[in-house]
Amino acid sequence: MRLASLPQGRDGRLIVVSDDLAWYADADHIVPTLQGLLDDWDRLYPLLESLAIELAHDAIPRKRFHEREACAPLPRAYQWADGSAYVNHVELVRKARGAELPDSFWTDPLMYQGGSDDLRGGREPICLADESWGCDFEAEVVVVTGDVPQGVTPEQALEYVRLVGLVNDVSLRNLIPGELAKGFGFVQSKPASHFSPVFTTPEALGEAWAGGKLRRTLMVDLNGEPFGRIEAGEECTFDFGVLIAHLAKTRKIGAGSIIGSGTVSNRDADGSPGRPVAQGGRGYACIAEQRMVETIASGEPQTPFLKWGDSVRIEMRDAKGKSLFGAIDHTVTRP
Repeated sequence: MRLASLPQGRDGRLIVVSDDLAWYADADHIVPTLQGLLDDWDRLYPLLESLAIELAHDAIPRKRFHEREACAPLPRAYQWADGSAYVNHVELVRKARGAELPDSFWTDPLMYQGGSDDLRGGREPICLADESWGCDFEAEVVVVTGDVPQGVTPEQALEYVRLVGLVNDVSLRNLIPGELAKGFGFVQSKPASHFSPVFTTPEALGEAWAGGKLRRTLMVDLNGEPFGRIEAGEECTFDFGVLIAHLAKTRKIGAGSIIGSGTVSNRDADGSPGRPVAQGGRGYACIAEQRMVETIASGEPQTPFLKWGDSVRIEMRDAKGKSLFGAIDHTVTRP
């Protein structure tokens, strides 16, 4: 089942979307919002599933689904926590600012809590007030949980994954070092994140979802040119079960919490940090990684961070080429 939200009030209006992302049926007569569904999942999910089946058989009124009209599936959430499933990415960006990677990072995931009161849709612009802040995209996988008890194991944690989607976790790279030096983490350097138009249940992903990992190619384009073709299921050090259990070690997790994988990242076949798509590699899911590789090769970065007018597209497709979540496809604009 695929779910989305259309703009209405603060929390959007829930709709069920067809598997081909072409049609939708209103779901607000069952439950008005996605958060409402997550709060009462066991009772309401079968009703939404029946609605999805009726939509698939053209047995109920339907309307054309346009991704550009969707807001974030959860326009605001009780929690947005981002992890570090791809340690290769963490290692590269730390090198870029002259920081070593502790050995513990390979066994104990990093995680930070982002702002969850202003979550934006995949077609809304990236609002950048100052180009000198070093605006970067970060293409990631996310899951949405139900109520998770404190102290769950990684295996148990996967039972509470309700939905899967994508996010552009926008970063302001030139603000990060100063904030981290204070010892309290990201605040100003992490503006609003942008989510895929559609979130999908794990069951609807079939073989693409296995072992708490999304095993498909993450496609990232910058200004219409391929920037990344990264395999999300490879080199994923921590699956989502591990990330959820990490967050739930000392407290329970409330329904509607969004947990991110961190930037998807691959090494090259020879173990090197990777090559750009234009050079036959898989490329990158953020500009910072490409700049780091350029620094290693030539002594300084060459690819600029995002400027006003730049466009970013993030998407994932199934084996038949069908979009799984719709596309995050937006431009950088002045506020």
